[in-house]
Amino acid sequence: MRRTVLLAFGTFALGMDGFIMTGLLSDISGDFDVSLSLAGQLVTAFTLCYALAAPVCTAVLSSKPAKLVLLGALLVFTLGNGLSALSSSYPLLLVARAIAGIGAGIYMPMAATTAAALVEPEQRGRALGLVLGGLSIGTVLGMPAGLALAHLFGWRLTLWAVTGLGLLALIGIGILLPELPGSPPMRLRRRMAVLGDPKVASIVVVSFVANIASLGLYTYLAPVLKSVGHIGNPIPYLATWGIGGILGSLLIGVVIDRTRRSFSLFTVVMLAFAAAMVVVPLAGGVHALLFLPLLVWGAAGFASPAPQQEQLLAARPDNSNVVVALNDSAIYLGSAVGSALFGAVLAAGLPMSALPYVAAGFAVLGLLVHLLVVPNVSARTSGASGTGSPVPAEATAVTE
Repeated sequence: MRRTVLLAFGTFALGMDGFIMTGLLSDISGDFDVSLSLAGQLVTAFTLCYALAAPVCTAVLSSKPAKLVLLGALLVFTLGNGLSALSSSYPLLLVARAIAGIGAGIYMPMAATTAAALVEPEQRGRALGLVLGGLSIGTVLGMPAGLALAHLFGWRLTLWAVTGLGLLALIGIGILLPELPGSPPMRLRRRMAVLGDPKVASIVVVSFVANIASLGLYTYLAPVLKSVGHIGNPIPYLATWGIGGILGSLLIGVVIDRTRRSFSLFTVVMLAFAAAMVVVPLAGGVHALLFLPLLVWGAAGFASPAPQQEQLLAARPDNSNVVVALNDSAIYLGSAVGSALFGAVLAAGLPMSALPYVAAGFAVLGLLVHLLVVPNVSARTSGASGTGSPVPAEATAVTE
């Protein structure tokens, strides 16, 4: 498990880099004389390249030794951040953010599957939770750390700090991580065919919809709090959401290992998230009550990837790198689509205070697909083949 911590340090750097730019946009827009909305495309460049690189590059590289891929991904990630810090123009910075996103997209799914391979099967959930916990802690700290470091040292030195984190992770993995073989060689066409597997597709669609709700709404959390509770300083509430995220991502792996019921656990997580969304606007008048739904929201949002990845690993162990990368890509695409979708909803005239209800609707939609589609597709495809890949640990849980 100690080597899993090393992998988690790398995901911590990734999580911080993904959200730290949000706290730097104002300074960057001033330095390069671009609008704030144009500066915001730096976040989009990182996110989209991450989402696209995760499944495609992992499919191409999965036959390579895991350690080699991890080192290569961290090298690309570190170079992208170093180039970001050195950028003398906005177009160059945009390209640099895309490069960093590609490195992150390659590293994250490989880190998750490597962590699962380093431990016994009964510890796999804990290992996944730890790696995802590193990502969530970096995500939670990204925005406030970016604001604080930029205020003290400037945005360039902030990006140098992220570059240093990536370099430390690269050195640590290079020295301490054992050599692990890659997956057996397989033609790219066959490997990419897993994207059309109904079992995999249904699970990944649920992840996509869940993160439209969770991470998409997070983009507007500060104005939502101002709307529902006239809260001018959102930092304590953002911190509460972050604490919940850290607890959820670290504890969910332990629960998975003890119960071996990933399907049911994800059901509980989505129910908790939907309930929290409904409570947020209702509790706005009493500020002390807002902390509880925000804590639950953070915990549920960051607890959700681990049981999904556990089901994917069980469904397609022959293509573990690819399916984990696909799920990771769906999470980031859900975040991007959610932000844009909620912005469109606001532009259409819906009040800010109604956004949590929209998010709750997406959570319920994801839950319905999870309950009604995932087990039925798994049972149908498994029965049709007679043999084949194992179904997720609880693909038939709803019939118990």
